Amino acid sequence: MNRRSLLFSALAAPLIPALPAWAQERPPMRTVWRVHGSEGQDAIAFLGPLSGRELYTRFYAEDVALFAPRLTEEVRADVPALWAKAEEDGVGLLSPNLALILSHAASDATLDDVLAALENPEATLRPAFQAGTYWNEHDWSWFVAQTPRIRAVFAGLKAAGFDQFLQERGAATLEEGLQRLRSGLAAYDIIRVEEKLTGRTFESAIDITLLQFVKPHGIKVHGQRFLQSSDYDVATTVRIAAHELLHPPVPMEGPAALAALAVLEKDPLIPRIVADHDPRWGYTTLPGMLNEDLCQALDQMVSEALGVARNPADRWRMADDGIHVIAAGIYGLLRQDRWNRTGGSLETWLADAVQKGRFAPANFHAVAADVLERPVDRLWPLTPES
Repeated sequence: MNRRSLLFSALAAPLIPALPAWAQERPPMRTVWRVHGSEGQDAIAFLGPLSGRELYTRFYAEDVALFAPRLTEEVRADVPALWAKAEEDGVGLLSPNLALILSHAASDATLDDVLAALENPEATLRPAFQAGTYWNEHDWSWFVAQTPRIRAVFAGLKAAGFDQFLQERGAATLEEGLQRLRSGLAAYDIIRVEEKLTGRTFESAIDITLLQFVKPHGIKVHGQRFLQSSDYDVATTVRIAAHELLHPPVPMEGPAALAALAVLEKDPLIPRIVADHDPRWGYTTLPGMLNEDLCQALDQMVSEALGVARNPADRWRMADDGIHVIAAGIYGLLRQDRWNRTGGSLETWLADAVQKGRFAPANFHAVAADVLERPVDRLWPLTPES
């Protein structure tokens, strides 16, 4: 290097500011956020309001009043009939299940994409669905049997001008949501935190699909993709992703989950919550409740680590009539173990906690009561005092 180069380097160096210590120490970002909309998934979601169920009409009654008259009488009648049949046949809520299955198509960006996927679902949907985490032979058989009716409903929405209606009702909200989340989410490295607290490895990319008619749901579909309302803020979006990314939290047929279920099914309270709570909230089996509540317990810790958490007592008091006692108990045990600092394999932790008797009712109820700020003998149902 000649003298001129040395002098230039010495003069130029001060012009490059040194990074602050926190920036130098921060590990590379693991999370890639991708945010977009989907007319096709919004059409699926709109079957909820069209079903007439209060779970959806409390948000979208005006939209139903405007759009339903555009549909034929046959379509208007068959939407609630399909919802009822899905529940009677053990499939569950129609729209979330259709959203999951149809997310395995090559595209669901438009209503035309949905209709194309429904022409030959064995070719367009089954391979990806069967290869994925959520494959269910019963649900698939039901879906195939009902495909002609389902496709007729979506053809009816197309004929009634759903695409134009969606633009009229939601275009501005969608654009605002896209801008808000694309700029705001970049600060949240959720993948790094989830990997620490589960002991698992996740893909870096998270896809957030913003919809007009999806409330009250936040839904995980194919891959690391989540459906949510376009008017949710950044903190709510992070909390939804923190939760939905975890499903399933551990192998639900594995020894740790089965050991936990064996203890919980003998609990004097937990099976009663599963059997007696309002079925509109879902979670009507003990394995389903454990799956959900393990995710809720851990997502509370993830949200706390990222600075977007709600108070756990308030959260679980206000959600689903207070049924998530298992979530509070597991969260309390994790908090006792300072899991937010140590992290590790959640499956190993669960097996160890069960083996050591920490899921025994006397201990588990006391831990849950401490988190929920309720008397231990009045964990559920909620009373006016709690």
